[in-house]
Amino acid sequence: MATAAYSFGWSTTEIHYQYGKLKQPFIQQESGTSVITMQHASGWRFGDNFLFFDTIMPHNGKMDYYGEFYGNLSLGKITGADLGFGPIKDFGVLMGVNWAPEPGVLKYLPGMRITWNLPGFAFLNSDFTAYIDYSNTKVKETNSFMVDVNGRFPFALRNAKFSIEGHIEYIGERQNPFGKVKSWFFYQLQFRYDLGYNLFKRPEKVFIGTEWQFWDHKLGTNVNENVFQALLVWRL
Repeated sequence: MATAAYSFGWSTTEIHYQYGKLKQPFIQQESGTSVITMQHASGWRFGDNFLFFDTIMPHNGKMDYYGEFYGNLSLGKITGADLGFGPIKDFGVLMGVNWAPEPGVLKYLPGMRITWNLPGFAFLNSDFTAYIDYSNTKVKETNSFMVDVNGRFPFALRNAKFSIEGHIEYIGERQNPFGKVKSWFFYQLQFRYDLGYNLFKRPEKVFIGTEWQFWDHKLGTNVNENVFQALLVWRL
């Protein structure tokens, strides 16, 4: 019984490569930057998980690392009740962790999730969490909150398959030892073409496209960013 409860009902793991000119807000510099991302999503009897880990390689600057994890417990699955009504499919209890080993950033994000049931979407979630700081004292901030919308919208044009996927987030203002950390608005949207479907007759394996990254107050600074990155995705 325990094995059945904790085994994955589904899982997806991807390796992403992105390239674009990204701003490094704390040193006021823009540089051609390669990013390699390992991304994993999976579902089990009582919920689902999502995580990614970035290796960030600016051509002018040192390599950096950053990762996030979110685990969602479905209240509908736990209780066995149908909690959906109208466009809402389910509610969940969410726990997130954001981690950057250098300079020692660690955030915990407890909160709730609304799962939507909207035509055309493979999934669509709205997340509402606290943004609680457990970072190294040199970069420690006061606590705040996060609102995030994440989803995937697949579609086809003639004999080609595409998708739009990603997330949009808002994190509230806070303070650190150097002063105010501005609230930020940020989105990453990927526009994917399923290359494997047409080229290799193996759908959902290899994708190309672009990732649109937009920041208003990048990482809480006065820096704004609006950039398209080349994107290659390999689904394992």
